[in-house]
Amino acid sequence: MAQLLRKIGTSIFPRKSFLANSKHLGYSVNFNLRRSFQTSLSLQKLVTFNLSDIGEGIHEVSVKEWFVEVGQVVSQFDNICEVQSDKASVTITSRYDGRIMKLYHSIDDIALVGKPLLDFDIDDEEDENSGSSSDSSSSSEDEKESGSSSDSETSKILTTPSVRRIAKENNVDLNKVHPTGKGGRILKGDVLEYLNLVPKGTQKPHPSLKEREKSEFEVPPPLTSRTVISPLEHRIVRLKGVPKVMYKSMTEALKIPHFSYSEEVDMSKLVSVRDEIKIEAQSRGIKITYMPFFIKALSVCLHKYPILNSSLDVENASIIYKPYHNISIAIHTPMGLVVPNIKNVHEKSILEISNEVMKIHDKGLKGALTPEDFSDGTFTLSNIGIIGGTYTHPVIMPPQVCIVAIGKINVLPRFDADGELVKAHIMKVSFSADHRIIDGVTISSFVNLWKQYLENPNLFLLDGH
Repeated sequence: MAQLLRKIGTSIFPRKSFLANSKHLGYSVNFNLRRSFQTSLSLQKLVTFNLSDIGEGIHEVSVKEWFVEVGQVVSQFDNICEVQSDKASVTITSRYDGRIMKLYHSIDDIALVGKPLLDFDIDDEEDENSGSSSDSSSSSEDEKESGSSSDSETSKILTTPSVRRIAKENNVDLNKVHPTGKGGRILKGDVLEYLNLVPKGTQKPHPSLKEREKSEFEVPPPLTSRTVISPLEHRIVRLKGVPKVMYKSMTEALKIPHFSYSEEVDMSKLVSVRDEIKIEAQSRGIKITYMPFFIKALSVCLHKYPILNSSLDVENASIIYKPYHNISIAIHTPMGLVVPNIKNVHEKSILEISNEVMKIHDKGLKGALTPEDFSDGTFTLSNIGIIGGTYTHPVIMPPQVCIVAIGKINVLPRFDADGELVKAHIMKVSFSADHRIIDGVTISSFVNLWKQYLENPNLFLLDGH
């Protein structure tokens, strides 16, 4: 076995020539024998993997779940961990083929952008370009290694050139080796197990190849007459995830001088219109609610009052007018309240907006929202009516300058134009605007125009919307 190991090692790098060039390459090489077996002379290139910029000005994340552990061999693009940013969950993938040497954080720890996340031990023979290799480049090298082979099935096996080299030198048929890498990829450890050079079972399958043994949310056992319920205890819970986002965003938001304006809207005609088109929308697979009408009406009004679709550059005392209408909507999810946005509302029809609302709502409930879903929002709409609220005092989401909260639609008595008492569908709405750049007349005029569209839905047709 010792002869076999020496043969594998020296066939890759001659000792003398490598020693002569190692200092020039900048690597620290240790040729001392270890207790554990290895099949080649590893350069032990230790690479620190830093948390990359997620975007949207995010500086820190909470580590939600690790998919790897120290000592595990991973391949490029394997899932490393899931983190909770200020706005969404993001899955971090590997840039390298190598072995995990150190995890810098535990579950629920805060990780900073640009700071170390984990360390890799990378064999230079497998990754000379520090993770810049692609599938196409790997396949071209594989062809060189297996060009003399007549077995086409072997050339299609997913693995690295170094693993093929080890298999070739030891007359190993890779078709007989059990893969544990992502997508059926054969790792070096798989070949070592096949050669009985390492104990069976030390190469753990990638998480994508096996089902989770336990559910993320376990159902508590039912209470019985003998169940002892512990008394309430004094607890300290550190803010993380969405609650921490709310803490930060609301702290900044309440530095803005808010101007509040409330109104009521007679939704009776819109209720009838929605009832008339609901069946047709369902035949197209779309569940239509009042929300798309609210959103589209806002967009129409923003064309006439663009300052409400702007942001304030405090440092330069400037107003930045946005050419697009990305309407943010508040969604209650298992993680808490999140505010993604519907992109380019000004270019979409009522049905298209309705379809987008359905998609983003489903993604929110599944925890599948991405940073892109939160980026570049220009105006926020919050529906407090779904839980029975009427008037409120909504808080602006910086850097936006305006927000509207929609109350519950109630059937109430009202007088018509002839003074007759009628049944009306009344909705209360509450607006808040940044009083540094928006005055009371502007917000009042904007709300009255928006109210006019909702109370007279035919105006959408008149204006070509």
